Amino acid sequence: MISQLPKWVEVGAFILALVAGFINAIGLLSFEHQSVSHLSGTATLLGASLLSFSLHKMLHLVGVLFAFLLGSILSGFLLHGASLKLGRHYDTALFLEAVLLSISLVLLYSGSFYGHFFASAACGLQNALATTYSGAIVRTTHVTGIFTDLGIMVGKLLRGQPLDQRKAKLFAFIIIGFVLGGTLGALLFVKYQFMALLFPIISCVLLAIIYREYAKRCG
Repeated sequence: MISQLPKWVEVGAFILALVAGFINAIGLLSFEHQSVSHLSGTATLLGASLLSFSLHKMLHLVGVLFAFLLGSILSGFLLHGASLKLGRHYDTALFLEAVLLSISLVLLYSGSFYGHFFASAACGLQNALATTYSGAIVRTTHVTGIFTDLGIMVGKLLRGQPLDQRKAKLFAFIIIGFVLGGTLGALLFVKYQFMALLFPIISCVLLAIIYREYAKRCG
């Protein structure tokens, strides 16, 4: 059951969703108006680009998709297992996400589109941080599934079934975090352009340090 999830899940999910919403806002405002925290739109753009026969655009979109996959593979390698558990290498994954975002920042600041790939890889790594546990799927880089699950829960509530309050609370944290991240990302990008990526970079590093210290004390 969702009630068996660790108590730190809501806070971690909120911060990660904030980071993802932030990165996605920068993507929509700068990466040719392209999302990088999820791939549905990218896959659609790839399909549409097949009609234009633009090899450069197709290769770029394929690169974004493949980079997201590589990030997920890296996370899967580090975080084996099907449950959220204190002591696993979430801190290492977060440090690696910060490194990928740092490389993305340097490349984008210098005008290289290769920075898109590293930003996508960072999001893929983060999206795979939380995995399936007791039927509850936690994803922090997009909210489509969250809204779907929340809608199902409300539908069941209207039929007289009890509401899983812990699950609803977790979903609310993710949605609010993603929206606020988008707001903050848009504000800072207008003022600082790609240097705004320093915010998610620093956030990942701080979250990794806090988690490592917490794991040492409670492990």
